[in-house]
Amino acid sequence: MDAIRLENVGFRRGERLILSRVTWTVRAGEHWALLGANGSGKTTLLKLVTGYEWASEGAVHVLGQDFGQCSIPALRKRIGYASSALAGQMMGWLSGRDSALAIVLSGIEASIGLYREFTGAEVDRARRALAKMGVGGLADQHYGLLSQGEQQRILIARALVNEPGLLVLDEPCAGLDPAAREAFLEDLGQLAQRPDSPTLILVTHHIEEIRPWVEKVIVLKAGQVLAAGAQSQVLTARIMAEAFGFECEVTRQQDRYYLRGGCGAADRCA
Repeated sequence: MDAIRLENVGFRRGERLILSRVTWTVRAGEHWALLGANGSGKTTLLKLVTGYEWASEGAVHVLGQDFGQCSIPALRKRIGYASSALAGQMMGWLSGRDSALAIVLSGIEASIGLYREFTGAEVDRARRALAKMGVGGLADQHYGLLSQGEQQRILIARALVNEPGLLVLDEPCAGLDPAAREAFLEDLGQLAQRPDSPTLILVTHHIEEIRPWVEKVIVLKAGQVLAAGAQSQVLTARIMAEAFGFECEVTRQQDRYYLRGGCGAADRCA
């Protein structure tokens, strides 16, 4: 089954064309990275896949469902989503007394906050999701007092609580210091390699975050697919230079890719 299938998808907002002729297939069980400069269309593409925007043209199929012929609210419960923006929303909701477990339980209804009582089975499910991310021991800790890396793991546990078929992680390493980022990506790799792992889409600006468990990469530029395929085919100096708009060098060391360039290139790719 295809986890995602987009066929000649376009999206307009008013007179502005944001996405054009996007065709992309993600097989169930595959793990992809989504790369692109600011304004390339990454966020809009995610909104189309998760049903928060509607394509102006083309066809969208997610987890076996055809958009226009399915219940989008029901489908969203099968899609896990975590982002740095969501972390900000959670901090705005917190009263200072909210536990990590409460954050994960809010994912059952995809809500910001808790608006009903949860069954024992649901609480057990939330605890299992925390354990998957290696933070089961933090269930009763105040979310707002945890480290940023721990908070990110809890947000992913929240995204996993409904046992989704598709997990979208939108720049999950944003704000993490180098040591926390390395530990977080190691844990994410362990999740990706579990037999029960959902299909994963990792959105990032930094190619060094694309680890070997990410099998394929898609790159957007100006709302179109610049390249899509295996890491070795896509993470090249030519494609990265075209995607980010500056001359650069891509090197590979121990199955990890690094992008380097002159005159502030690292900042321009951030």
